[in-house]
Amino acid sequence: MAENLAADYLERKGYKLLERNWRFSRAEIDLIAMDGEILVFIEVKSLGSDVFNRPEVSITSYKQALIMDAATQYMQQIGHEWEIRFDVISMILNEGELMEIEHFQDAFFE
Repeated sequence: MAENLAADYLERKGYKLLERNWRFSRAEIDLIAMDGEILVFIEVKSLGSDVFNRPEVSITSYKQALIMDAATQYMQQIGHEWEIRFDVISMILNEGELMEIEHFQDAFFE
């Protein structure tokens, strides 16, 4: 459900979705989209509450490395040689209802 909400959010912002749940080896990229000419790899994280932590905090450096490896494979597969970005969509859901959404652009390099 969170990925569907994230996809809708990105499409409303003008992104063109290319892939959902794209897999390579042990990695999965939740969403792949174009933001203009930029190829964007998006990790979606959600929680039912932010009492103990924020959803985006759960993305470890190991998870980032897996996503970057998968992104490299995807770029080779489609012949992409221009700008890329890694974003995170973080959301708080309460009984299936979206309470909060935050979009972090260039999230892996902040």
